[in-house]
Amino acid sequence: VQLQASGGGLVQAGGSLRLSCAASGRTFTRYGMGWFRQAPGNEREFVAAISWSGGRTYYADSVKGRFTISRDNAKNTVYLQMNSLKPEDTAVYYCAATSRGWGQDPVDFGSWGQGIQVTVSS
Repeated sequence: VQLQASGGGLVQAGGSLRLSCAASGRTFTRYGMGWFRQAPGNEREFVAAISWSGGRTYYADSVKGRFTISRDNAKNTVYLQMNSLKPEDTAVYYCAATSRGWGQDPVDFGSWGQGIQVTVSS
């Protein structure tokens, strides 16, 4: 599956952004989806995951209550709504797909979109 992410940018602390990730090439509902991020000098870290049906979601503690992952299987798209953004959310964000249907470890995800920059100013 090919993934194309969009929606990043610059926002002030406390603001909101919505990331989108459009999938093509394979049956979207075969895949669990996830969002990861990587800040300079840091390893790639898990942000959120959603099962193939959308019925199961999971979040990193650092974003719980502020970020929401969702998917529209009719549009082959997964979203990450980010509210109450903090400067420490600044990173390159990646969407990813897992044929295992569910995952939180980057090694579980076989397809990755291009990274998109999210910058939160203080």
